[in-house]
Amino acid sequence: MKLLIPGANGQLGTDLIAANEQRATSLELIGLRRADLDVTDLDAIEAVLADRDFDALINCTSYHKTDEVEANGDQAVRINGHAVQKMAECCAAKGARFVHVSTDYVYGGYVPDRPLTETDAAAPINVYGATKLLGENLALLAQPDTLVMRVASLFGVAGASGKGGNFVETMIRFGREKGQLRVIDDQTMSPTATADIAEMILSGLEKEIEPGIYHAVNTGQATWYAFAKRIIEQAGVDATVTPIPHTEFPTAARRPEYSVLNNGKLVAAIGAIPAWEDALTRYLTAKGHVR
Repeated sequence: MKLLIPGANGQLGTDLIAANEQRATSLELIGLRRADLDVTDLDAIEAVLADRDFDALINCTSYHKTDEVEANGDQAVRINGHAVQKMAECCAAKGARFVHVSTDYVYGGYVPDRPLTETDAAAPINVYGATKLLGENLALLAQPDTLVMRVASLFGVAGASGKGGNFVETMIRFGREKGQLRVIDDQTMSPTATADIAEMILSGLEKEIEPGIYHAVNTGQATWYAFAKRIIEQAGVDATVTPIPHTEFPTAARRPEYSVLNNGKLVAAIGAIPAWEDALTRYLTAKGHVR
């Protein structure tokens, strides 16, 4: 199976390639960087993909600078919506599966009393979430054989493109520099390692799971404060972590109060998914923060 990966140099793309290399039966992965495929150029998408031979395309591209996106809705619609549609249409023309990586930020407009499932109504509260939801819908319409993988609160060895790392590295750096951290404790989510998402996607393709929407997150939930406290403790950083309400850390884009995703549907399709605490330990070990 040949897998094409636009956005191959990002957190998830990097871990997809690494995970594939460690598998007993590796697939053929072909990574595309922006120089190979610029998704802001809608006409170029069809031209580039028409000349490629692949069985599935895993879209790891996204305009994901959440606060910046608020003032750049047109660009977000282009990248997170129309570019996704173009890629899905190209996959349909080739008879290839389309894997689209989405986000927990398609939720946030209400607070449920349990983790959200794929059948719960989406209700984004920021431009980023709204444009990612648009991309989901356009992809599923253009190519019925699409896997929408909703992910959340990512941390990966490569760091987030354009964000200068990830939450884990930021907490460790600030903890060492300042000796104290004040972290939001009234927003609850699903911390997730991109290394584990890579395994979920590759396993899903190998097992030929049914098309549709899946919540591809590590098992469990945490507030940003609880997540930060665990990071600092496991990394052995000498710093205090204090909980604060989100109102003390205003941002351009609203964040969901609760966006915990239930991964039960994906577990039933591919098998057990590790807890976020286990994923964090493996990440910290890989980065040399714990020995």
